[in-house]
Amino acid sequence: MSDPRPIGIFDSGVGGLTVLREILRRLPHESTIYLGDNARAPYGTRIDDEVRRFSAEALDELAARAVKALVVACNTSTAVALGDLRARYDLPVLGVVRPGAAAAALATRNRRVGVIATPATVRSHAYFNAIKDENPAVEVYEHATPRFVPMVEAGLLSGPEVRAAVADGLAPLLGERDGAGEFVFPRPPSAKIDTLLLGCTHYPLLRGVLADAVGDRVAIVDSATATASSLAELLSVNGLEVPGTTRGTAADPGAAGHSRPAERYGAPATHIQLTTGDVDRFRSIASRMFGDAWPEVQSVELRTHRGGDPRDSDPHDGDPPKAPAGLKGAG
Repeated sequence: MSDPRPIGIFDSGVGGLTVLREILRRLPHESTIYLGDNARAPYGTRIDDEVRRFSAEALDELAARAVKALVVACNTSTAVALGDLRARYDLPVLGVVRPGAAAAALATRNRRVGVIATPATVRSHAYFNAIKDENPAVEVYEHATPRFVPMVEAGLLSGPEVRAAVADGLAPLLGERDGAGEFVFPRPPSAKIDTLLLGCTHYPLLRGVLADAVGDRVAIVDSATATASSLAELLSVNGLEVPGTTRGTAADPGAAGHSRPAERYGAPATHIQLTTGDVDRFRSIASRMFGDAWPEVQSVELRTHRGGDPRDSDPHDGDPPKAPAGLKGAG
């Protein structure tokens, strides 16, 4: 089985471009449609009901464009709304929390992981629970850094203002004491984190500044690479890979036993980028990551769920194509 339809990727803004970049590296022959809801970013400071509604509105747009799988490349949406979104669509829906948590649990050597994320993600304790699922012995210290996303959305990725904001945001994880002289995160002074998990897809765009702030003894982990690998597995399990990439299996042995058959790709991959916000600002940030090869960015207006719970609305209004039954999701 194979499927030439594109992959839909959604984020509250430009942060999900870090996930898209890894998807293109891992799956260069797959087509993609990326949607950034920049007009309503950041999601991380919003109430959960708004996050659910906005996420459903964005994914409705992608589902209506005949995608074969959906990647929720927003940690806040994954943490708050992933279960609702999976129930809403007849498509595999992949989040970014569990792949990132697995990567952090593997990376830590002293079993102490710091997580920086938006207030909504920290409030959900999604990363705490996911890391504990991977390894119950890991100590997890979650900390909200709400100033980071607005900086990235504004294109501020370096400079004195950014360095100061990052140093201030990371201070509690690196041993800052409160007014009473106690550590913000109570632990022995020698018990420092050795792994910092970037629990928001915007944060890798600040990686250079973050690395300078934490030093070379702290490993920095994000969910982008792990999510791309999880997506590749999801497409393979469900027979949704682009034509020419099917791996040999017992049911489909390929060219010679279980070896990979010769790759015979059809039409070249296409990539569409959509934003609800300022097109020029989106293009400016995207060009830093993808260069001149970046396709034209298009403006999109989402159909809103007026004041109601998105779980009560019908994502199939307008009859967007449904995926075959029996598809498997992923964390």
